[in-house]
Amino acid sequence: MSGFKVLEGKAAALDRANVDTDQIIPKQFLKRIEKTGFGQFLFYDWRFLKDGEPNPEFELNRPENEGASFLIVNENFGCGSSREHAPWALLDYGFKAVIAPSFADIFHQNCLKNGILPIQLKEEEVSYLLAKGKSQAFQLKIDLEQETVSDDSGFSTSFPINDYWKKMLMNGWDEIEITLQLDEKIAEYEKSLQGVR
Repeated sequence: MSGFKVLEGKAAALDRANVDTDQIIPKQFLKRIEKTGFGQFLFYDWRFLKDGEPNPEFELNRPENEGASFLIVNENFGCGSSREHAPWALLDYGFKAVIAPSFADIFHQNCLKNGILPIQLKEEEVSYLLAKGKSQAFQLKIDLEQETVSDDSGFSTSFPINDYWKKMLMNGWDEIEITLQLDEKIAEYEKSLQGVR
């Protein structure tokens, strides 16, 4: 994973509550063994019509939302089953952060473990961003180091994040990489066990 301190990019609004992981990445696409390649199936049942053509009514298919880095959603995003494929699909599609009033707990953790920043803001703040995103494409700036979100019209607010996950995201570490930082100590311990039965 690559670390970051500041993210800037286009925001897309998806004003839907209780979006479950089966909508984020439907179960029929969970057969891949890699973490990549899931973006093409993100929100598949909403993005595509029955004939396979893009659904022109779906928010992410609007031309102004193409290439968005941030997804603004409503409450309880990522509920349902605990599939890690959901953040994989969001990341592979190009989203680096998701902003919502609330997240399902396991989805929230899975995002952090996979390099996506889940930002929980107050309902009125998310409502502002959703309303803005419905009428136009707009730019957001997320400063992870300062824990702030701001737009191009003067909106600015702060968000909470656990210090551990903040450090992980800023450095681009996952939990395996944290373990590997202790490689010398692990090697010393293994050496101390030689000859021990």
